[in-house]
Amino acid sequence: MTVDKKAVITVAGLMELAARTAPKARGVDTILVRILTRKEIKTLADYLAESGERRKIDFFVRDAKNIAACDACVIIGVKGNSVAGVNCGACGYADCEEFTREYKTRKKRTTDFSGPNCSIRMADLGIALGSAVKTAQIHNVDNRIMYSAGAAAKHIL
Repeated sequence: MTVDKKAVITVAGLMELAARTAPKARGVDTILVRILTRKEIKTLADYLAESGERRKIDFFVRDAKNIAACDACVIIGVKGNSVAGVNCGACGYADCEEFTREYKTRKKRTTDFSGPNCSIRMADLGIALGSAVKTAQIHNVDNRIMYSAGAAAKHIL
């Protein structure tokens, strides 16, 4: 392994730390982080390319090529069904109790992501993502936030 690749993997670990330690609503950590192995990166890229071709989504195919060429891939998500318990209504439900009931009875979807999602947890995800990409930027490691990679990761990880 080259020095460059080792450095990128080290920065991926720092990105994981940044996402994990980013501020969270009410101090509750619902962030999910995973650094993919080389084999998992290939699996993700292959799945994403196939999905893009099947669905005729060109940017999925483009992103698959970028992922296949990367030295590290950090997947960051959130448990969007974990409510913050503040009854803010931003999710579209009257309160967190109604949200939880609706979540438990939701129908299976064929979309990339399913809801409902707690809006406060989505904000936590945004803050964690920002902290992670800031960490990569500080260390001069090129990085991207990819909807496509997240959508594919939900299917294969």
